[in-house]
Amino acid sequence: MQIGDLLDRGAIALRVSATDKRQILAHIAELAARNFGLDAGKVLDGLSEREAAGSTGIGHGVAVPHARIDGLDRIRGVFLRVDQPVEFGSIDDQPADLIFALLAPLEAGTEHLRALARVSRMLRNPQLREHLRAAPTPDALHALLIQDVTPSAA
Repeated sequence: MQIGDLLDRGAIALRVSATDKRQILAHIAELAARNFGLDAGKVLDGLSEREAAGSTGIGHGVAVPHARIDGLDRIRGVFLRVDQPVEFGSIDDQPADLIFALLAPLEAGTEHLRALARVSRMLRNPQLREHLRAAPTPDALHALLIQDVTPSAA
């Protein structure tokens, strides 16, 4: 599974203004509704429910919110770069400014977990995070995210 299979250029936003996690999740829901033909309210509910079960902040300014959503035919991604980092309950207590949301069909099994693992591994790369924070356009962000920079397992 490649990130390019999950992430469309239209599902990327930079310079997102948000003051809290709920606003970030609402922005993800709106992008998902616009790009994937989903109901924004259902996406927001799914993301909020998952977030209530435990934070999806993975540290180093990164969060990977995710949910299973009725109406999807495959796993889809939404990427946001937030202007001012937002408290996300991350494991390192650092606010998040790089948000990669994953939305999966209700019936997605281990493929959902594999996608989460792939995105998490990719965003652990400090050089990639630095480049994502500096990228000037959604197209530049997309190009960075779809390249295969994940180190292989030893």
